[in-house]
Amino acid sequence: MAGEQKPSCNLLEQFILLARGTKGPGLTNLINQVLEAPGVYVFGELLELPGVQELAEGPNAAYFQLLNIFAYGTYPDYVAMKDNLPELTGAQKNKLKHLTIVSLASRMKCIPYSVLLKDLDMRNLRELEDLIIEAVYTDIIQGKLDQRNQLLEVDFCIGRDMQRKDIHSIMKTLQEWCDGCEAVLVGIEQQVLRANQYKENQKRTQQQMETEVTNIKKTLKATASSSAQEIDQHLTDREGPPLAEQRQPTKKMSKVKGLVSSRH
Repeated sequence: MAGEQKPSCNLLEQFILLARGTKGPGLTNLINQVLEAPGVYVFGELLELPGVQELAEGPNAAYFQLLNIFAYGTYPDYVAMKDNLPELTGAQKNKLKHLTIVSLASRMKCIPYSVLLKDLDMRNLRELEDLIIEAVYTDIIQGKLDQRNQLLEVDFCIGRDMQRKDIHSIMKTLQEWCDGCEAVLVGIEQQVLRANQYKENQKRTQQQMETEVTNIKKTLKATASSSAQEIDQHLTDREGPPLAEQRQPTKKMSKVKGLVSSRH
């Protein structure tokens, strides 16, 4: 469900350019501005800057930790460390809660209200739904509220910053996905092969049937011709000798009758 970063990155790029030439208190003020800025929900590039990395070992280490939480953590992470971190403004708190919803949405398609209330440290359902609607309007998530079943159904969420330690896990997941694709491809190829074999078998069967039908027609035709000849011969045998041969005895009888008459 996690997707490409939708909010504009132009504002973040401006902050990065400013941070490259800023140190000390000016850099901590800049971090505060970034954490409040609307539409900025990724901070990895800012964290990688040498000047920002130097904050981790100095008196402003708390700001470096706070920026890390906004990049990789959630609101419960901040609550667990808040005694050692700068206090959040209202805008910063809302943004961190939005990012917490994104983290949950990347793992769960349907998020129960009970989970959201716990992780966001909220008690009021109306306030929770208002916060979710704010997140939807900022385009960091897409989904709908199922008030009857008290669920947030997620269709889309932005991708958050990735830590180096997560690379191995991501590579493993991608490899498993690739293996799954290969298995599906092999299955499709086997089905295509079986389909082609079935087609060839059907084609051969049809040809054999056509050949048999042709042979049967020839046999029937030859049988019919032979039967016709036999019937003609049988009829000829039953009709007797030709008419000329039948008339000869009549002539002989006429001669005999003439001789008898002359004698009288």
